[in-house]
Amino acid sequence: MTRLFNDPADFADEMVDGFVGANRQWVRKVRGGVTRATTSPEGTVALVIGGGSGHYPAFGGLVGHGLAAGAAMGNLFASPSAQQVTAVATAAHHRGGVLLSYGNYAGDALNFDAAARALTEAGIDVRTVRVTDDIASASADEQHKRRGIAGDLCVFKVAGAAAERGDSLDHVAAIAERANDRTRSFGVAFSGCSLPGADEPLFTVPEGRMAIGMGIHGERGIDEADVPTAAELADLLVGRLLQELPDGVSVDGARVVPILNGLGSVKYEELFVVYGTVQRLLTDVGAIVVEPEVGELVTSFDMAGVSLTLFWVDEELEQLWAAPADSPAYRKGGAVPQERVSDELLEAGEQVQVTPGSEESQMSAAVVADAITAIRATIDEHAVRLGEIDSVAGDGDHGIGMRRGSHAAHVAAQDAAARGAGAGSVLRIAGDAWSDEAGGTSGAIWGAALEALGRVLGDESRPSAAGVAAAVHAANEAVLAFGAVVGDKTMVDALVPFDTVLTGRVDAGDDLVTAWTAASAAAQEAADGTAALLPKMGRARTHAEHAVGTPDAGAISFALITAAVLAELPTKQKEGHHG
Repeated sequence: MTRLFNDPADFADEMVDGFVGANRQWVRKVRGGVTRATTSPEGTVALVIGGGSGHYPAFGGLVGHGLAAGAAMGNLFASPSAQQVTAVATAAHHRGGVLLSYGNYAGDALNFDAAARALTEAGIDVRTVRVTDDIASASADEQHKRRGIAGDLCVFKVAGAAAERGDSLDHVAAIAERANDRTRSFGVAFSGCSLPGADEPLFTVPEGRMAIGMGIHGERGIDEADVPTAAELADLLVGRLLQELPDGVSVDGARVVPILNGLGSVKYEELFVVYGTVQRLLTDVGAIVVEPEVGELVTSFDMAGVSLTLFWVDEELEQLWAAPADSPAYRKGGAVPQERVSDELLEAGEQVQVTPGSEESQMSAAVVADAITAIRATIDEHAVRLGEIDSVAGDGDHGIGMRRGSHAAHVAAQDAAARGAGAGSVLRIAGDAWSDEAGGTSGAIWGAALEALGRVLGDESRPSAAGVAAAVHAANEAVLAFGAVVGDKTMVDALVPFDTVLTGRVDAGDDLVTAWTAASAAAQEAADGTAALLPKMGRARTHAEHAVGTPDAGAISFALITAAVLAELPTKQKEGHHG
């Protein structure tokens, strides 16, 4: 288990501070992550990578000459927020465009895509390449649904080298796509990993057994077997990967880069024993092994696991793979002297500007801010339980992400209300803070929901029951735009009935408290009912059968939040305020 930490909620931030302090030769801290501490020529493409923390050396450890220009570093096992990605890309940009590249997970896709839109609106040319190397996470017919694991390194390395030699943005993106198309990975685990402060690992494997095809966020394997010998494990890994070759690759005579990756607590000596058989097996089938890597490259805290990646290179990809690189955690070839950037480029965030709302809206804003404080309190109370629910088939980070998001929203809402913001502005500012601090899928979703609520409520008048219902419906529409539908085992399963009942009761003439009471009860019933569903979205999709019998963490947290807000409504009305 993870033993060394202070407050688990601060772990990722404190880790980044320590990482930067230990590696100032290569990196500097910027909002949202790190960028190179050295200069790059104007017009150079900036490769910006990123993902959740807990995978070192991915992602910050791969920032440096010949590799990434910057890394957006999210919370533990949670994607960075759109704001973080945008800030890192802006700081790393050298007027040659930005290539965003990351492992293919729902939260990362949502937030990196939102960042790409923001960067484009700011006049920065952007391309995106998602890494999809894990053959266990989807079939060959649905490669676009596969997640990115240790194959991240292959894509990042050749894209970084292409950017370093001065290639155009389109060519760097094409190189990265070709590398992804020619990369396949497969892994096993002997025990699960544990997040800081957690008493139990995210999943367990019976003594003497191993999980086959697990993910790097604590996702369970797709199969299980007895623990093999090192040679038998090598045979399993190589055999599975040789069953699916990239288009146009024939093993005999093909040049391949093998990457044997330790996931956290399998030691280098053990990896070398396994690798000896890996190389022999590849040579026996006629493949030509070039520039192999053995070590910890994409980890998962303390997971006892191993993955094998086969990167089938062509002439250009091989040259780029072998090109010099110099970063905190990955170096190849001779180091190239680099000029350091000025520390004056580091910038602190500015206070959000507030336009005062009307007197009526300011009164409602106080109610909204207190409701968000109540949300924070209920999430604090239930954070451990939410993480436990999420760990059944997901990565166990839901409680942590919701806690970080609700705390940030609470601080932002109270500050905005104190400075005279109207109800709508308080909600929008709180949503932006929630999304930025929480990251991940839930951060993006709650940010969008609060933004929609605030946009409809506005800052001019006291919201009526009908106005609140209309705002909730807008929030529902904003969340549905992310792609989930009722039955997918997500927050949507509780949100849609809440919206339907609230609107129906308000239309029937109920006051807001009565209507909200009925809607909250409907949300709780629907959230409890998700226990019978198979997940069809996100990381849990790959391990759907494990989730049956356990409700969805997002639906449960939504129901808890509606109850927390309900508890505030009568109190405020009795005091003579309106909301």
